[in-house]
Amino acid sequence: MEESFFGKVGTLGRKKKAAQLEQEAENEAIEVELEGAEALDSSLIPPSATDENVELEEGEERRVLTQESRDDPKIKEIISLLINWLNEELSSQRIVVKNIGEDLYDGQVIQKLIEKLANVKIEVPEVSQSEEGQKQKLHIVLETVNGRIANGQYEKTRWNAENIHNKDVVAIMQLLIAIAVFYRAPIRFPDHVKAQLLVIQKKDNQIKKQYITEQLTTTQTELGVKGERDAFDTLFDYGPDKLAHVKSSLLAFCNKHLNKINLEVSDLENQFQDGVYLVLLMGLLEGYFVPLCSFHLQVSSYEQKMHNVSFAYQLMAEAGTQKPRARVQDIVNGDLKSTLRILHSLFTKYKHV
Repeated sequence: MEESFFGKVGTLGRKKKAAQLEQEAENEAIEVELEGAEALDSSLIPPSATDENVELEEGEERRVLTQESRDDPKIKEIISLLINWLNEELSSQRIVVKNIGEDLYDGQVIQKLIEKLANVKIEVPEVSQSEEGQKQKLHIVLETVNGRIANGQYEKTRWNAENIHNKDVVAIMQLLIAIAVFYRAPIRFPDHVKAQLLVIQKKDNQIKKQYITEQLTTTQTELGVKGERDAFDTLFDYGPDKLAHVKSSLLAFCNKHLNKINLEVSDLENQFQDGVYLVLLMGLLEGYFVPLCSFHLQVSSYEQKMHNVSFAYQLMAEAGTQKPRARVQDIVNGDLKSTLRILHSLFTKYKHV
């Protein structure tokens, strides 16, 4: 009887301790969220340098936001949207961004963001104290980012390791907006926003100044497809059973044709990412052999995936298929809804083949 009593006391003690630890973890999570919210109320743009107080080495150049642009409500809105988005994306990693210049210049936050969004691991030293070390790390991170999001969309990226490390707010904004656009962040940026910069350069021991204008946003189409909701949106929101049925039907459709060349798919979300099955499927549906020199059968890079899916889109266009609503990168990034839309459009056109 005595043992039973003490056993119960011990069990109660363990339960109480577990509940206490759970509450502490919850409190910590809430604290991180509150810090993120408070960050929006703090100064969003760091005090900008002026031509009077900036110190430059010979040949060095700095870009600073003009006071007019600093006071522009649309620019403030963009920064607020970006900070809010960053804090939501990175809250699980206990990262709180308060100032895009001060918190992003060393590349750590950018690294964590792209690793999460792209599901990759960037091999760089975790912490680097020296300025040169930070720039080298930032360069590696930006190479990874540019390889993913640029892909011919920008003739020349408007950001580099040098200006981001110099806390160039406009370059950082341009980078973050490009990432947000590519990964379809749930953000509605204001349209047609430009920023004015004062460019200060030291040449022949003389300070030279000029004003330039940089584009931050254009129109909504730049920020992803604005279109109307369709049946797939509703399906994902409310119909898990129907969604499973649709996936099963599309899987059967794909395998009916891919089995002809001894191939089979079991995972719609991942097996169409590299574009190989999509290209082969188009050849089977249209009744022709796709030359192996036209696409990458063995995919070893993100660029090759983009090439394959783009090529599949080209084959669809030549076959008279309706232009896909999903972007090439949506398929490559494994967006299930986009993949299902593509396969459903093929099913609709070729279900009697």
